[in-house]
Amino acid sequence: MSSQKRLANAIRALSMDGVQQANSGHPGAPMGMADIAEVLWRSHLNHNPQNPNWADRDRFVLSNGHGSMLIYSLLHLTGYDLSIDDLKNFRQLHSKTPGHPEYGYAPGIETTTGPLGQGITNAVGMAIAEKALAAQFNREQHNIVDHHTYAFLGDGCLMEGISHEACSLAGTLGLGKLIAFWDDNGISIDGDVDGWFTDDTVKRFEAYGWHVIPAVDGHDAAAIEAAITAAKAETSRPTLICTKTVIGFGSPNKSGSHDCHGAPLGADEIKATREQLGWEYGPFEIPADIYAQWDAKESGAAKEAAWDEQFATYQAAYPELAAEFKRRVNGELPAEWETQTSQIIADLQANPVSIASRKASQNALEAFGKLLPEFMGGSADLAPSNLTMWSGSKSLTTDDASGNYIHYGVREFGMTAIINGIALHGGFIPYGATFLMFMEYARNAMRMAALMKVQNIQVYTHDSIGLGEDGPTHQPVEQIASLRLTPNMSTWRPCDQVESAMAWKLAIERKDAPTALIFSRQNLAQQARDAAQVANIAKGGYILKDCQGTPDLILIATGSEVDLAVQAAAELTAKGKQVRVVSMPSTDAFDRQDAAYREAVLPASVTARVAIEAGIADYWYKYVGLNGRIVGMNSFGESAPAGELFKLFGFTVDNVVEVALSLG
Repeated sequence: MSSQKRLANAIRALSMDGVQQANSGHPGAPMGMADIAEVLWRSHLNHNPQNPNWADRDRFVLSNGHGSMLIYSLLHLTGYDLSIDDLKNFRQLHSKTPGHPEYGYAPGIETTTGPLGQGITNAVGMAIAEKALAAQFNREQHNIVDHHTYAFLGDGCLMEGISHEACSLAGTLGLGKLIAFWDDNGISIDGDVDGWFTDDTVKRFEAYGWHVIPAVDGHDAAAIEAAITAAKAETSRPTLICTKTVIGFGSPNKSGSHDCHGAPLGADEIKATREQLGWEYGPFEIPADIYAQWDAKESGAAKEAAWDEQFATYQAAYPELAAEFKRRVNGELPAEWETQTSQIIADLQANPVSIASRKASQNALEAFGKLLPEFMGGSADLAPSNLTMWSGSKSLTTDDASGNYIHYGVREFGMTAIINGIALHGGFIPYGATFLMFMEYARNAMRMAALMKVQNIQVYTHDSIGLGEDGPTHQPVEQIASLRLTPNMSTWRPCDQVESAMAWKLAIERKDAPTALIFSRQNLAQQARDAAQVANIAKGGYILKDCQGTPDLILIATGSEVDLAVQAAAELTAKGKQVRVVSMPSTDAFDRQDAAYREAVLPASVTARVAIEAGIADYWYKYVGLNGRIVGMNSFGESAPAGELFKLFGFTVDNVVEVALSLG
């Protein structure tokens, strides 16, 4: 048996042992891809187990994340802080080795994978970030950004529609440092994929503009080595290496079938597999000589040290660029950020205008963009409608990757998962955009951003039935509520240019969560505020208009309905009611405030409350109580001019007043 085969067999043994110990998991993919992983990780991957955050490391993404024991085995064997006990604790509560790789749990996990197709899409984002960062910072003879992104993916990833979105764009952008390995084992959960997946994958990727290396024996180390070398030599196109493998390689009775895809092999089959592989060691037992050959700590430290020397030379030649590079990869905002942005917002309040909040968003981009060279914007083919380009926007293209704006095309899901990859890579503050209705296409990628606690800013415009004539297919109703219900998602629906700018500021500052910024198509009146009220916008909900003493009634509103609430409050006041108006642009930000502040805004003693929002009504019961009332949507919209729709669905001063008076 060759030395390389023994090293690969260590992965197979750990993978089948981990799944058996957990009594659940997926041994087939790790056993099938072990030979590919051995060649890639030992001969090509530039990484440092002692510093998983080294800026110029290669990125490795296991898109078929169900095969997580593969990456856990690799991290353990190469010397990351992932012990054999961690592997024994696979899939157990609070372990560093959960059922699918989760970003932030084990060192060396670059992204959370499992929802198929998103890993390769994250990898596309990482490769875009590498190419853009290199174009912005590298100088002649100073390539401080120079690394590859590698991704393993299976048939399931290729079947998912998002892979088409992402891989098509990757070809268009000429991501020459993206190398993907297709685990062509012909098996998925239901069995032989010939019954449902007969695409000509080679031609498909060639049509995308990829460099494709077909028919590589995934169990032949020399063939794998030759393919990787050829892939790295092609610098103008991404590469797909098509590796033919046997799922569950080494298992005498279950390899090559779906029986080993998603279940433990069983004690008897593991014993037989050990014999078949010539693996003479017990469960979780790795001999010292194999550990020594896998250990990448010394070589990784040397690679990073060489890069440090290179960076020191760069720093001497370009001190300002070097300082800016370090600031950006460390995720730090410019030194004058707080002072300058606070002044921008104060100036907006002092100079009122009535504009659509999507236009207010563009104005915020214009103001903040001049402070943030790390902005990486984009839109899913809706830039003229989302208003996501500003005067400093420069399109990122195949030939010039120094830009700061990506034209994603009509690829909402792909865009959002690519942005996750850009955020995970570092060096940028990424944002994307579409109509609020079409966040539905991208929901799972935003959920993944929330789960991973990464910064992904999405601009969602055309926020309600106010969209008008395009009708219910384009009019969001339940979408705002679903975003608010997603854990760790920050959702803002501002009512004017001041709240819009504050929402952008907070989204930029919030590094550990995605943010949904929800903007209107129609013009919105700017509200009067003092400095304290402007500051309180950041708390998510605040008193916009108040009365003398304790209010009889509280009106709560967001977005375009805030001005409606203010007008209704004026009429109710004229009728002798003591009315408070609360603007609540972000319910999650409000909920994070202490109990004293929340009580000051929404005192428990005032039970007469009306919430007003042109979205699904049910969400608001948590703020108005079961005895409160909601002016909201309980159905889909209709196709008609916006003014007619607001009347039809009760978003009028007269209706709000009538509803409020019904509370007594």
